[in-house]
Amino acid sequence: MDIKTINTSAFAGQKPGTSGLRKKVTIFQQQHYLENFVQAIFNSLTNFQGKTLVVGGDGRYYNKTAIQTILKIAAANGFGKILVGQNGLLSTPAVSAIIRKRQAFGGIVLSASHNPGGPQGDFGIKYNISNGGPAPEKVTDEIYQHSQTISKYKIIDSPNIDLSQLGINKIGNMQVEVIDAIADYAELMEELFDFSAISKLFSSGFTMCFDAMHAVTGPYAKTILEQKLGATIGTVVNGIPLEDFGGGHPDPNLTYAHDLVDIMYGKDAPQFGAASDGDGDRNMILGQSFFVNPSDSLAILAANATLAPGYKDGLAGIARSMPTSEAVDHVAESLKIDCYETPTGWKFFGNLLDAKLATLCGEESFGTGSSHVREKDGLWAVLFWLNILAVSKLSVEDIVYKHWAKYGRNIYSRHDYEGIDSELANELMENLYHTFSSLKGKKFGRYVVEYCDDFSYIDPVDHSISQNQGMRIGFQDGSRIVFRLSGTGTEGATLRVYLESFEPDTTKHHLDSQVALADLIKLADKIAKIKDYTGRDKPSVIT
Repeated sequence: MDIKTINTSAFAGQKPGTSGLRKKVTIFQQQHYLENFVQAIFNSLTNFQGKTLVVGGDGRYYNKTAIQTILKIAAANGFGKILVGQNGLLSTPAVSAIIRKRQAFGGIVLSASHNPGGPQGDFGIKYNISNGGPAPEKVTDEIYQHSQTISKYKIIDSPNIDLSQLGINKIGNMQVEVIDAIADYAELMEELFDFSAISKLFSSGFTMCFDAMHAVTGPYAKTILEQKLGATIGTVVNGIPLEDFGGGHPDPNLTYAHDLVDIMYGKDAPQFGAASDGDGDRNMILGQSFFVNPSDSLAILAANATLAPGYKDGLAGIARSMPTSEAVDHVAESLKIDCYETPTGWKFFGNLLDAKLATLCGEESFGTGSSHVREKDGLWAVLFWLNILAVSKLSVEDIVYKHWAKYGRNIYSRHDYEGIDSELANELMENLYHTFSSLKGKKFGRYVVEYCDDFSYIDPVDHSISQNQGMRIGFQDGSRIVFRLSGTGTEGATLRVYLESFEPDTTKHHLDSQVALADLIKLADKIAKIKDYTGRDKPSVIT
C-alpha cells in the first residue's frame, strides 16, 4: 500500500456555503485544490477509521474524476469502506437514504445542484453527517478552518476503480463497493407511498410528463414511474444524465424548465407535469396550464399527508425556511401542530427531524422533504403528489383551489436578480438595514410597516444561534417582503426578493400572482433601491 504525503498550501476562499463548496470547474481543476478540501473534511472528523463513507454525485462534468481522487484520499486516511454509486451517480436524497439505511459514518455529495454544468460550468462538494443530512455550521466552520491551515494531504497511488461495474474492489486496505444507485431509494419510496393506487391511476389512462433535465433523476424516474408504476414509456423526458445537462440549466422553475412549461401550457397537455434539478433534491409541480407555487405545494402535502401510507399517523410538526410563504402555517394551526421557521438551508431542518419535532419540511426554492431522509427530495415530492391525485381523483388545479378555499391563499412570488456585482449587492443590503430604524410605522399607500428586522434563529434542540439570515419587512395586513443574498451561486451575487400577501377572498384566488403583488413589487424596489444599485429594470428569474 503506497500512501504518499503531498506537501501543499492553502487556497483562499474554500468556505462551504449553505450547500457545500461551489466553484467553477476550472477552479476545482487546479492542482491540489480538490485534494486540499477533501483532506480538510477528513481533518475535521474523528473516529472514522475503519468506518463506511458514501460517495456519489449528479453526473456533471468532473464528477468521475473527483470520485477517483476522493477514493484514494479516503483510503490513505483510514476509511474501511466506500459505497459509491454505479457510474459515480447518486442523487442527493439517495445519498442520504443510503447513509441512513447502511448506517454509514457519513457521505460526500458531488454536485452544484441546479447550477449549469460542463467544462466551463460549476462543480460542488459537500459533506453529509451520519444522520444523512448536510454538515451543520459547526462542522463546516471547522472544515473551513482546516482548509486555511492545511500543509499536506495523504493519498494512495493506486489504479482507478471501474465505476461502471457493480461489485467490490480494493484500494489499499479499503473496500470500495460500486452499488446500484437506485435500489435502496426505490425501496424506500415504496414504503412511503401507495404504489398500488398510483399504478391504478396510470392504468386508467392518466397522463404525465416528468422532465429530468438530463440530470441525475432520469434513471430514478424511469425505474420508479415507468417500470414500477406503469407510466407510459416516454413519460420521462430528458432522462439520460449528461455532463453538461444537455447545455441546459437544470433548475426546475418556469424560466429554465421551459420545455416542460411549453408542454403543460400547450394543446393536449398531460394531466400532470413535474421536473427535478441537477442532483435530484428539487421539484416543480404543474397541472394543465397551471403552476403550483412551491410554498403552496408544501402546504398541500401537509394538509393531505395522511393519504400516503408513510404518513397515515399524522405529522409531528412542520418546518419551513423563513422566506417560504406562511401558507403551511395555516395548515399547522388547523392540525394543532407546531410550525418552525428556520434560516434558508436544509441543514437547519436536521435537528428538528432528528428530535421528531417535525415530519415535513420545505423551502420556497422548490425543495420539499420529510423525515424519511435528511435532504430535500424532488422525486419524493412528485410521488407524494401522485398519491394525492390517485386517492382524491381531483385535478392538480382543483386540489389547489380546494386548499385555498379552506385555508386562504398566500399569494407569493420570488424575484431573483442574478450575477450582480457583489460589492453593490452588499451595499444595497447595508443601506436597507440602515433604513430600518425609520421604517416602523411608516405608511406606503395601503401598506403600514409593522416590523422590520434581520432574521436570526435559535435552534430549539441544540440552542445554536444563526444570525443575519435575511431582512424582513412585515406590514400590518400580514404582507411581507424579504431580502436575501443567495449562497448557492459561483459568480457575483444573487439578490432574492420574496413577496407575500394573504388573500382570504375566494373571488380573488384566480388572480395572477404578479398582478396581485404589483404594488408590493414596486414598494420593494422603492425601499431597497434595487434599480439604483443593480441597474436592472426587472429580475432575471421570477417564480
